[in-house]
Amino acid sequence: MPRNPAKDERGMIDLCIWSLRYAFRRWLPLSGGLLAMLLKIGLDLLKPWPMLFLVDYVLGAKVMPPALARFVASLPGGGTTNALIGWAVGATGLIFLLGWAVGLASVYAGISLGQRMVYDLAADLFARLQQLSLRFHTSKSVGDNIRRVTADCVCISTIVKDALLPIISSAITVCAMFVVLWRLDPWLTLLALAVVPYMLVVFRWYAAPMLERSYEQQQVESKIYEVVEQTFAAIPIVQAFSREELNDRRFRSVTAETITATLSLTNLQLRFKILMGLSTAIGTALILWFGTQHALAGAITIGSILVFLSYLAALYDPLASVMYTSSIIQGAAGSARRVRQVLESEVEVRDKPGARTVPRLRGALKFDNVSFSYDGQRSALRDITLEISPGETIALVGPTGAGKSTLASLVPRFFDPSSGAVSIDDHNLRDLRIKELRQQVALVLQEPFLFPLSIAENIAYGKRAATFSQIEAAARTARADEFIRRLPGGYRTIVGERGITLSGGERQRLSIARALLKDAPVLLLDEPTSALDPETERLFVDGLRTLCEGRTTIIIAHRLSTIHHAHRIVVLDEGRIAEQGTHAQLLACSGLYSELYRLYAGGSQHGAKDART
Repeated sequence: MPRNPAKDERGMIDLCIWSLRYAFRRWLPLSGGLLAMLLKIGLDLLKPWPMLFLVDYVLGAKVMPPALARFVASLPGGGTTNALIGWAVGATGLIFLLGWAVGLASVYAGISLGQRMVYDLAADLFARLQQLSLRFHTSKSVGDNIRRVTADCVCISTIVKDALLPIISSAITVCAMFVVLWRLDPWLTLLALAVVPYMLVVFRWYAAPMLERSYEQQQVESKIYEVVEQTFAAIPIVQAFSREELNDRRFRSVTAETITATLSLTNLQLRFKILMGLSTAIGTALILWFGTQHALAGAITIGSILVFLSYLAALYDPLASVMYTSSIIQGAAGSARRVRQVLESEVEVRDKPGARTVPRLRGALKFDNVSFSYDGQRSALRDITLEISPGETIALVGPTGAGKSTLASLVPRFFDPSSGAVSIDDHNLRDLRIKELRQQVALVLQEPFLFPLSIAENIAYGKRAATFSQIEAAARTARADEFIRRLPGGYRTIVGERGITLSGGERQRLSIARALLKDAPVLLLDEPTSALDPETERLFVDGLRTLCEGRTTIIIAHRLSTIHHAHRIVVLDEGRIAEQGTHAQLLACSGLYSELYRLYAGGSQHGAKDART
């Protein structure tokens, strides 16, 4: 695909403006860095002059200008050759020491600015990732998102600290050097700048390919994070099926791809730098040749030639730096693009202007002709119309993929319906503030998730102000108090990552206790007994009436033993409501529910028989 130079340049300018916004947030280290930069430029301008003074006026015995002669005469011992040599050497050493000190200050300010910008960007990215809908997160791997936050955010420091600030420094330096060189010899100055058009051609030729190679490299590197995250997240399965060698091969494969992409980018950058270095070498050779001819003709002094050559290096270095900067920016642009893809992603579910805050809701839910699609093509829900009274317990059943979890996910607004409306207490959910709405919905997922915190902190995760007695009460209702007290630290026991130190049933009971403690008027239970053993399930079902009392409850279940007490059972099939009624009514209809129940009952009998055997 042919590149568009104008588009590339607009993209580069836009990237630089975006980066500078983060620099301006940290104006204090930015100001310190700019001040150190200006001082360094001034010291660089002074560096060659002690040498010129030494060569022309001390060793060459050239007549000093009146102003210089008066200044030298005012110096202690200024009338002797040795004293003048000492002053020239001392000035050189002083300039060097000041340059060294300013350089240290510049490095410190640069590191301070760079790290602060990186963490500012990472914080913004982390916050945006938490705001994005489940639709986004299901399309991105956890490892890839981790890499964006931890590694890709370094791009902001690279672009500002290693590229844009050096461009500013180089631009000021070039202007200052041009003025000085022009005063020394205009013709040689024009000759020195003759290589600039060649530099610009090389820059325009390599800019876009380096950007694309950089982005490809970052994308390939993100696969390493994906493989690592996927492997360690499923380590029990990996070890149980002895698939370590397969994962080793996957890891070696993605690292080989990364090396190939990195070498491809490096090869391109090296060719760019070689061509840029060739231009400065040619320019220096031309100046050396023609400058020598000028000196032989008496048009310029040897000291002036030495100063000119010294300034020429100081002129070409910032010119090359400006061109190399494009390589630096292009190298970071791939990471910047990945970060901006997230920052600029649309937050699908958000508070609309004027969203309302409401007091505690009663929990009257209404789905009015609701349809939903994850990809905009295949419908997960079709024309769902359903009303749930406050305090009513509704069970959602149906084959896998029927839309049960999707329908429940519309209540806390994990998604918004593609068409139709969901309301609670006659308030359209889109009219309510998301945070307040979700505070009034408790959730128990099929896969219980715990944080590496204490047992008590995990139970109180949704209600931080809960007292210890309230935590205990919730644990007792969830049939968790007994096993918690057997733990070495009781409620203060720290669970492992994702609760790995507990059994699946214990994790699920803690998840149930967390939902109970939240005491929300709406309760969503997604396969709440999926990880419970038969005895614990029986105890949980016995207490389920108490659990649901006074709350509007939606239970998603495949194990139909948990829904006999439901006021109403809604059967979904292919995203539609196939039938609804009580357990007895649906069995009498001999429809889909009756078929599912026969399958479940048959499986339960086989399980019981196997257990007895």
